[in-house]
Amino acid sequence: MIVIVFGLPGSGKSYFASRLAKVINANHINSDRVRQEIFKKRAYSDQEKKAVYDTMLEQMQESVRQKKNVVLDATFHKKDIRKMFVEEMKDKGGISFIEIQADENIIRERLKNPRPYSEADFKVYKFISQQNEPLNESHLILKSTDDNINEMIQKAAEYLKKNDNSTN
Repeated sequence: MIVIVFGLPGSGKSYFASRLAKVINANHINSDRVRQEIFKKRAYSDQEKKAVYDTMLEQMQESVRQKKNVVLDATFHKKDIRKMFVEEMKDKGGISFIEIQADENIIRERLKNPRPYSEADFKVYKFISQQNEPLNESHLILKSTDDNINEMIQKAAEYLKKNDNSTN
């Protein structure tokens, strides 16, 4: 099973994705962690973003070869990036998409605090939200608050059980 957890910076996607990965016994591939592993100094250029997503794609392919579940965790805010992953999985069971959203006031507060791998602040959130290309295909949308992670995981597990097209 391949799951893409996506959303804007500060939405709570990485917090959610790490917990979902444990529940479904999946590898968790986080774009911020990948970026830190491959770039000592981060510029967030288009070339750097491409390298991060290419590395995530390679890691997903390796997990698929090993017949392991995968939770990919990134903004995935551009259609062409999502398409790259969908094309890769077209004949291998497909991908389930889960979008994490949060109210802007919650995002603003979250982005004031340091996070383990992400350097995004509210300016980055605003920038990416202006560039965001919404996913128009059917997918699960979860609204993150500061106290509903268990409810979100339960809804996601039910959604994934209904939509599991994996060949595992």
